[in-house]
Amino acid sequence: MKDKIIQQYEEDENIMIRLFAQWCANHDINAATLYKNAYPHQHDNEILLIIIEETEKDSLQVDTETVLHVLQLFGNEDLAFEVSKTALNF
Repeated sequence: MKDKIIQQYEEDENIMIRLFAQWCANHDINAATLYKNAYPHQHDNEILLIIIEETEKDSLQVDTETVLHVLQLFGNEDLAFEVSKTALNF
């Protein structure tokens, strides 16, 4: 049961990363840079870098409210703040 819960969390986390990367791609924003702005003391997020490579612009429409909500669900408040600041420039 514990392994199933961990697996489900990791799958959900990957969906969150994909939504963030897609939102960035759709708005011509460098997702890795925005992530680094939010978490300057962390190492590169390898999963994010892989997902960025797989993401095609406009393959899925993700609105700002959705990406903010998902980021906040996973406790990525700093990244949600960076997304909010960036979205103000649209």
